[in-house]
Formats: sequence, C-alpha cells, structure tokens
Amino acid sequence: MAGFRSPNQGLRLPLPAAFGADPSGARLARIRRSPNFRDGVFQNPGGTARTRPSGSAREFAKIYFDKESRLSRAPRGTVPVHATTLADLARPPATGLRLTWMGHSSVLAEIDGQRVLFDPVWGERCSPVPFAGPKRLHPVPVPLAALGPVDVVVISHDHYDHLDLPTIKALAGTDTVFAVPLGVGAHLEHWGVSADRLRELDWHESTRVGGLTLTATPARHFCGRGLRNTQHTLWASWVVAGDEHRVYHSGDTGYFDGFKDIGAAHGPFDATMIQLGAYAEFWPDIHMTPEEGVRAHLDLQGGAPGGVLLPIHWGTFNLAPHAWAEPGEWTLAAAEAVGQPVAVPVPGRPFEPGGELPTRPWWRDVSRQLKRDWPLPPVPSAVSRQDLGLVGEGG
Repeated sequence: MAGFRSPNQGLRLPLPAAFGADPSGARLARIRRSPNFRDGVFQNPGGTARTRPSGSAREFAKIYFDKESRLSRAPRGTVPVHATTLADLARPPATGLRLTWMGHSSVLAEIDGQRVLFDPVWGERCSPVPFAGPKRLHPVPVPLAALGPVDVVVISHDHYDHLDLPTIKALAGTDTVFAVPLGVGAHLEHWGVSADRLRELDWHESTRVGGLTLTATPARHFCGRGLRNTQHTLWASWVVAGDEHRVYHSGDTGYFDGFKDIGAAHGPFDATMIQLGAYAEFWPDIHMTPEEGVRAHLDLQGGAPGGVLLPIHWGTFNLAPHAWAEPGEWTLAAAEAVGQPVAVPVPGRPFEPGGELPTRPWWRDVSRQLKRDWPLPPVPSAVSRQDLGLVGEGG
C-alpha cells in the first residue's frame, strides 16, 4: 500500500485512496516524450503560471478568514436547484444540443444523439477525506444513478473539484468511456476503470467516441492530488464536435492567447462552458475573472455570430475570497457590455443553446449585497477593460 513516513515515528502510514496513483511504466514514458513535458514537468502555454498565492500569506489569510468575508462567500438562503428527472433528459433535444449544468464545472451535454458528462463531481466535498475540505453549498440536482447512460465522461484535470473519487468509482461500474488528459488515466485505473475504456490524450490529440470527435486543447493551470505536486499529469480544455454541433469546456485555466488558436482550429462553437469563478489577485494566472471569461469566449468564437456562454466553476463550492454571487453578477454585466448571449440556469435546469436561454439572475434571491461593483479591476488581468471595449462603462 502506498504511504508516507511519519517524521516522528518513522512509520509508513496509508495514504487516502483519493490521492490516486502516479503515472509509471509505459504511461510515464509517454509523458516524457510529450512536447509539453520539459525539465521534469508539464509546461504551461505562455510561460510559468503561479500556482500558489502570491504576495503575503498573512494578507491572504486576513482577507480569507475575515468574518464579513466569510459571510459574503456563502449564500444567505437555500440555493435553488431544479430537480432534474430522467424524464427531463429522456426527450431528445429539439435542436440537437442540450446542456444541463449540475453545479461547479459538471455539465451534461447532449450533442447530436450522444451524451457527454464533463468533470462530474457528485461528492459532498472536494477533498481527499470526507470530514474536511470545501463542502457543497447546494445538493446535486439528480442522483448519479438516475442520470441515465452516458457515452463518454470527460475530465479536465485531476484536482478534487474536477476529479471526484466516489463519482468515478460509481461510473466505473458502467460501460462509459473516459476521455482524460495525459497521465490522469493512472488515477482512474487505480480506482477500477479498465484501461480499454480510457482515451488518454495530450494537447491537440483527438479521439472518436460514437459519432463525436473529442480533442484535448491547451489550458493554463496545474495539477496534483497528493502530498507533493509532481506535475506528471496534464490539464486540458476540451472540444467536442458532432455532425451538427460543437461545444467547448475550458476546465480550469487562466486567460491566455491560445483561446484564439483553439477558436481558429476548432470553432466557432454553439456553446462554450467557461470557468470564471474562484479567481483572486493571489493567483491571477490559473483562474479567470468574469471579464476574462467573456473575452475567452469571444476569442474562441473568432468573431463569428452566435454561440452561447455558460459560466461554470462557481456557486457550488467556496474556493476563493470573492463573494458567492459575484461571478454571476459580473458575468451578466460583462456579457451585456459586448452583446454576448449568456445562459445562467439554476443548477439542474436543462436548456438548449439554440432555443430560449435561462437569463434570470436567480442568485439574487439568496445572496448578500455585493461590496464591489463591476467593472472593477482588483485582479491583475491579462485582458483589460479597453480590450473588451468597456472603457467608459463606469467604475
């Protein structure tokens, strides 16, 4: 059994199963051959990304543990959840594309007759242990067993809020295929997923599942689940293309110029699922603000009309100093400023990007008043208000 030695007793203690497994053998050899793996680690586009809080740890702690800050980071009431049923999902989407945001970064995409489940996290906490770590702020809209068959599960990277041990173990008992970034397959095999059900991809590699083409595309982030961060598993965004529709899931990423390249190679998209929560000035390279998320969507579209933005990575877990409702409010404002359609469904409510969009700001019913107005540039950003054409909008 894997373990670590106690510094006091020299004993080898068992590690939580949720830590997963490090790549080895042929998988590790493939990682070392990757053009994106140099000097013993996977490299980010645009240079090294800061993956730890920058600046003063004392300053971060003062903000994060301040009583008023803690209150603002949680809803003041019960988060509304659409009680998704199998009947909701049994009827084929009229337009051929339907999305159901389950909370955080978990999205069920029904696309051209196939069902794709992105970053499924059904666990109560995003943590290696069940008694500590960020806890859900709302229940999962539908039990995993009631979701119905899934053709492919797509994982963006191996952080706990995207790769959840209880969820993977439950899905391991089905016949679904798993599409994962290079190295992440080691965790899944360790948890009981057979190697023949894995499609493990480096950036720019593609695989076919049924009538869909899935392509791993670059992202600006990092990896790690254990006591050390070996950077031996890759992080990725994903393009999923069917015969008639195509969608993009950002995973976790900071803003970078590569969105334009992804859009040029694979876009335009009927919908983009963009991470724009859990941002902070302490880690500006690895998560996006709402302004950056809108800019990323525009880059991906390449100036083409249409395409709906679905904000993800917010509202479900408390992972950053910003207010709970801030990503929702600021995304609406940033999207409106550039005339961009944005869908903001309550968790679990299915919608079709080609149909009527859910646009009601439901979080206002259960959120505290924001202390910062948009637009406000508290987070050092790779994209400016001038870039977005927002100069003169106030703030």
